[in-house]
Amino acid sequence: MAKKDFYELLGVAKGASAEDLKKSYRKLAMQWHPDKNPGDKAAEQKFKDISEAYEILKDDQKRAAYDRFGHAAFEQGGAGFRPGGGGGGGAHDFGGAGFADIFDEMFGDFMGGGRRASAQPGRGQDLRYNMDVTLEEAHKGLNTSVRVPSSVPCEACKGSGSAGGNQPTACATCNGHGKVRATQGFFTIERPCPTCHGMGKVISDPCKPCAGSGRVRKEKTLSVNIPPGVEDGTRIRLAGEGEAGLRGSAAGDLYIFLSVKPHRFFQRDGANIYCRVPIPMTTAALGGQIEVPTIDGNRAKVTIPTGTQTGHQFRLKSKGMAILKSPARGDMFIQAMVETPVKMTKKQQDLLKEFDKEGAGQDTSPESTGFFSKVKELWDDLKE
Repeated sequence: MAKKDFYELLGVAKGASAEDLKKSYRKLAMQWHPDKNPGDKAAEQKFKDISEAYEILKDDQKRAAYDRFGHAAFEQGGAGFRPGGGGGGGAHDFGGAGFADIFDEMFGDFMGGGRRASAQPGRGQDLRYNMDVTLEEAHKGLNTSVRVPSSVPCEACKGSGSAGGNQPTACATCNGHGKVRATQGFFTIERPCPTCHGMGKVISDPCKPCAGSGRVRKEKTLSVNIPPGVEDGTRIRLAGEGEAGLRGSAAGDLYIFLSVKPHRFFQRDGANIYCRVPIPMTTAALGGQIEVPTIDGNRAKVTIPTGTQTGHQFRLKSKGMAILKSPARGDMFIQAMVETPVKMTKKQQDLLKEFDKEGAGQDTSPESTGFFSKVKELWDDLKE
């Protein structure tokens, strides 16, 4: 019986895009999957046919061969396409599309790119390093070094894991593929090879210092650049500075998580900083000037106007924190805290009493005068 046209099987035109092919395949695969049609041989065959069609058409080179030669391109004497694909297929290979492959095709986009993209046999582990920095260091930036316990490539075998410079050989269990397949019912499950642990190669004469792993434990010192303007929780990635990979595989990454220590004067809110400054009662009443520290270690003069009240804010433009990857800076806000005199001498007390006597009937304390006027009105209303 002649095979049906692959484009017709998938219900798409010959010039269909890769995205249209994928959408149509997903829809049909869900419809004809054997799990949804238990015991239906026709559905099983339909599923195998559409899986084989998609396996060919999703590959640009195979699709070009099919467009030119048709089914003959993949029959004996043709391009040599085998549905089993090097894993030794079986009665339920479904044209090479095992359950793991079908899962990738149907759900891979929702899982961050699919299993194939993330599989890296032997890749070293990522490492995390927690670092505390001061608010001043977060503002200015910092060049420092850290000591990280990790694994590094073995010097004796140069990371290969093989003694004497011998080259690893292809794993006999998986024929060098790093994966093996096992048929379970209608599904073909693909797993990392238990013999070579997904590497595809085995070592006959392992290196003694690293026991054939290609890596040894060692503490290493790394230089770290903290840019100006970092915030609490900022993560810095040092690519390839994690643990060494197994037998020369790619190393993991090192992630440095920053924690900004609390400051004794300043509170930070994004790029702005806030500072509460006590002001003598006389300065708040008569006006004057004060000096306040800034985050860059300098001083700034602030003019206090006559009659300044507690809670009044003064803004110093561009005196706040540096902004990450920007030449701009935030602002600094100073909150006035008018300080009441304590431990006064008798003369100071007499002067304040005289001031209070002189101020009777004058609008020297408008807020308290207004407040107590409202309280008196409240009491009068309650008496009625």
